[in-house]
Amino acid sequence: MVQLAHVGSEVERALTWRGKNNVEYSRLALDRALELLGLTIADPRHRHRLAELTRLREVLLDYFIGENQFGSTESNWRSYFYGFGYAAALLKQAAGKS
Repeated sequence: MVQLAHVGSEVERALTWRGKNNVEYSRLALDRALELLGLTIADPRHRHRLAELTRLREVLLDYFIGENQFGSTESNWRSYFYGFGYAAALLKQAAGKS
């Protein structure tokens, strides 16, 4: 969950820079998101989610670099990653109370 929250932060940056027409910074943020996602995919703890994680990478690449065959939108990406960020914040808050 926390790892995907970090991926989502980079996707958010990529979307923001894309909206500002800064292709270079958007691409750099996407590269960081893909690197973090790759590390998550390689982590044996996430083997049960391998299909979802690899599909996520596929759809991200399709949206940012491909022809957007899946019909993703900026709003879809923000909605998808919002839950991970929210849950990670709750975990961090709960850990601070311990």
